[in-house]
Amino acid sequence: MHSIFKLPNSQIIIQYEFFTKDESKRDFIISLLPEVGFDGFEEQEESVKAFIPKESWDQEAILDILAQNELGNIEFKQTDIAPKNWNEEWEKNFEPVIIAGRVGIRAPFHATQGAEYELIIEPKMSFGTGHHATTSLMIQQMLAMDMKGKTVADFGCGTGILAIMAEKLGAASVVAIDHEEWAVENSKENLGRNNAVKVTVLFADSMDSSQARFDIMLANINRNVIMKSLQSWRNFLRPGGVLVVSGILVTDTDDVSVMAVSSGFLVEKVLTENGWASILFKSN
Repeated sequence: MHSIFKLPNSQIIIQYEFFTKDESKRDFIISLLPEVGFDGFEEQEESVKAFIPKESWDQEAILDILAQNELGNIEFKQTDIAPKNWNEEWEKNFEPVIIAGRVGIRAPFHATQGAEYELIIEPKMSFGTGHHATTSLMIQQMLAMDMKGKTVADFGCGTGILAIMAEKLGAASVVAIDHEEWAVENSKENLGRNNAVKVTVLFADSMDSSQARFDIMLANINRNVIMKSLQSWRNFLRPGGVLVVSGILVTDTDDVSVMAVSSGFLVEKVLTENGWASILFKSN
């Protein structure tokens, strides 16, 4: 089981439990439902629980996106959940993690792990702790790159974990962008915990606010946003710049790659883990 919490505390939450023994379907649901406002997931062996704040709930939109993606017949149960502290829920099950034998990720209340790179991350309501395959894949891609002296953008920064990692790998400057206010605040708090001084955090829903061009762009978000944004993102990369994406399923890599190539990118490297993929593109 794994959990992803990005939920506002002290609000009524609606829980959907989708029943399927097919792991790929559970992963697909997790990748799909953020498009209609879901901000938390808990995967079980035969189901996946998905959580949405009541103020964001739109039953028609939820049923539509399921039907559009051949999930219209999936069995589910819907329950209202009273307000609770989702941060405490996360902390109950959180353990430190090591990625590629080199990057240790821990919360402030854990002891140091003595890894080559250490990231101190308290996620609060933001996604990005290194436990999910997508974050792990992004960090693995970054470890194999030369980031020294480079300008970097992290779109959909969440906890700020990738922006902080970019600074630790030698980036000259990093712009971290998120459209959630709590993610922006969480990123700023985590910058302080990691003494990251080369990262600027912006509250925005597009790259337009950056007013800059970058050597490297990171985007660990979801398939639909990636495919909609590829063409515009290319305008924010310098010639020969690198775009690294994740938040997509292995089964989506062909679709995303075709769209990227048509937008002026070359596919350089694909990594996969537990049904998820990360793709490194190079701008023509």
